[in-house]
Amino acid sequence: MDISKLNVKKEVRIVFMGTPEFAVPVLQGLIDHYNVRAVVTQPNKPVGRDGKMLEPPIKKLADKNMIIVLQPNKLKEEWQNIIEFHPTLIVTCAYGQILPRELLVYPEYGCINVHASLLPKLRGGAPIHHAIIDGHKKTGITIMHMNPKMDQGDMIAQAEIPIDDQDTASTLHNKLQILGRDLLLEVLPSILDGTAPRIKQDEKEATYGFNITRADEKLDFSKTVRHVYNRVRGLNSWPGAYARLDGKIIKVWECYMTDETYPNLVDGQITKLYPDGIGVKVSNGEIVFTVVQPEGKNKMKAIDFINGFQNKDSLMGKVFNT
Repeated sequence: MDISKLNVKKEVRIVFMGTPEFAVPVLQGLIDHYNVRAVVTQPNKPVGRDGKMLEPPIKKLADKNMIIVLQPNKLKEEWQNIIEFHPTLIVTCAYGQILPRELLVYPEYGCINVHASLLPKLRGGAPIHHAIIDGHKKTGITIMHMNPKMDQGDMIAQAEIPIDDQDTASTLHNKLQILGRDLLLEVLPSILDGTAPRIKQDEKEATYGFNITRADEKLDFSKTVRHVYNRVRGLNSWPGAYARLDGKIIKVWECYMTDETYPNLVDGQITKLYPDGIGVKVSNGEIVFTVVQPEGKNKMKAIDFINGFQNKDSLMGKVFNT
């Protein structure tokens, strides 16, 4: 969709609610074509060892466009300031807090959410990660009417894309944020003129993609090679999959599968040192780590990690575990 050709200007007062980089194109699309009165995003957060306060990407975009920004700590207790902007439409995209009933019922045109999955599949806060981790062949964007339950409102429209076998959470994220922008702009006129459909979600088909936990990041070498491959891709570029070698954490950022089998080795055992990586035995085959990050160090090619050992043969027989 060429949004440059979209010249719709409605008398609508939009409050946009979103936080991460994913939501930036969606907000930019609204700014380009509609009246965004205010932006609501999560509070700044400390990052790094020095605790420097980091602004959400959405705040940076709003500031650039001289749009008022609100950053409530607890939306359920601090929603009144949003009402003061008299929004006729609230649009959310990866905001990070549940909207209270007072906000859901206020706008004339309702509250609309841009969600990065084909609902009712993968409700929750990490649908992009889980689409790859769970081995889905396709995913997409759902535009939906919001209700008090998480991602359970009536759907307005969906657009889908295939998940390529080389996709990571990062590449899929980049595709979906543009798809989300374009689909929202496509359906907004129908929302504003009252013709947008309300398609009930099939609860029997519902699955969940909850926020990633530390346990989700562990690699399990007793699983299949496809399982391990999908988990590495699904956690790249954040937060990363990991295993332990000699008690130290090794993050794995990139890998590939082979057809080799090693029935006499234990799961997680190093099988072979390849010119481009480290072979590791899994339940039904072998995975080769090509980009890793040793504890306390930067990402590096696996071959550079190997070359860091004076005696490379000492790696043979070592076992990755979690």
